[in-house]
Amino acid sequence: MTTWGIIGSGNIGTTVARLAIDAGHDVVLSNSRGPETLTDLVESLGDHARAATAEEAAEAGDVVLVTIPLKAYRDVPVEPLRGKTVLDTMNYYPQRDGEIAELEDESTTTSELLQAHLPESHVVKVFNNIFFQHLATLARPSGAEDRSALAIAGDDADAKKNVTELLDELGYDALDLGPLAEGWRIQRDTAAYGTQYAADPEDWTKGAEPAGVDEVGTRAAQALRYRDA
Repeated sequence: MTTWGIIGSGNIGTTVARLAIDAGHDVVLSNSRGPETLTDLVESLGDHARAATAEEAAEAGDVVLVTIPLKAYRDVPVEPLRGKTVLDTMNYYPQRDGEIAELEDESTTTSELLQAHLPESHVVKVFNNIFFQHLATLARPSGAEDRSALAIAGDDADAKKNVTELLDELGYDALDLGPLAEGWRIQRDTAAYGTQYAADPEDWTKGAEPAGVDEVGTRAAQALRYRDA
């Protein structure tokens, strides 16, 4: 059994928490407003969930999911994450995060920013290019013909192996894109950003469509560099 520390309890954080609990894991959730604001969520998730501060969630997690606005990445606690696998879901939206020069000139990627902030952790990019409702409904048992895949990127082979195994337990195959620097292939405004999982690419709320390794890989290979929305 794995304990997931979750820093950020929005749509993706909550969805991953439910999938993890369904897979028999424990979750420790946190947000920027304090654990007392998570009481109702924790009660709805059941006995395998508890609320904590971000520091406590980072300390408790065997793996830790960071799913917060990118502008707040420097607030992620460093010390309790040393040596741990950190799953990064963050995307860059200048209108929300402010312009970040290194991302504007494409000299780095969002996950590489987090990795620089956490130099002794093992960051793996994942979950950033799937709508939370699709993530919730597309999970399938291992070997299912309609099983979907999620793309990952990371610099540490053992960390990626760990994440691949965890995704399998949550109900997904994994497609390894290579190092963190390749994470741009699944950022917003690319062919691999979300639409492959949408029954209606114009309205993601109208249901989910399975997308396996081949389709996700094809779209990632077609990816265009970040451009302004």
